[in-house]
Amino acid sequence: MTDLPRPVRLYTVSTAPNPRRVLAAMALKGIALPLTELDMVVKREQYDEAYLAKTGRPVIPALELESGEFLTETIAITRYLEHFHPDPPLFGRNALEAARIEMWQRRAEFEVLIPVAMVFRHGHPGMVGLEDQVPAWAEANLPRVEKGFAMLENRLRESPFLAGDSLTVADITAYMSVDFAKVSRIRPSEDKTALAEWAAKLKAMPGFAMKKPG
Repeated sequence: MTDLPRPVRLYTVSTAPNPRRVLAAMALKGIALPLTELDMVVKREQYDEAYLAKTGRPVIPALELESGEFLTETIAITRYLEHFHPDPPLFGRNALEAARIEMWQRRAEFEVLIPVAMVFRHGHPGMVGLEDQVPAWAEANLPRVEKGFAMLENRLRESPFLAGDSLTVADITAYMSVDFAKVSRIRPSEDKTALAEWAAKLKAMPGFAMKKPG
């Protein structure tokens, strides 16, 4: 038992990579929370005064607690949910597992997710008006994305999952990064066979295949 305030609602966008990371963790753990779907492109609801008054920043996802506090940032939210739903463990069961998972989680974010996001934000026509686009920065990140895919391929040739023998938050981050790259028409090359097999394995798990809202 715990006296910490329990989660009561998740503010999300079902098609965006960061909210999808939380939704995948929830699905794997069998967590059912009320969801509020926000329109972050057309209506830009993350900038509504009422939402900003709750979260303090125009970011999604956001986790509402029964105390009235709101948690933002994907990993912070997922860690808090794991406190109430420890199985399956996505952050490790001991110090070594936790450190190894954190290592691969950071690599997945910095070497795959961020370059993919930069290509999208600075190169996709759908982001015109939402981002001060620098097309050259999108181009500069394309080789970084390929390098990130190669990093994943090399690791997955020697390990069934990024941090070892079981799926962790690092795999969730990496999968959503690779899947999101498709929006910018970027896919791993055909020689990335270990990456393809791993992605197919995860896609069959609860919470990984994209579900449109509604």
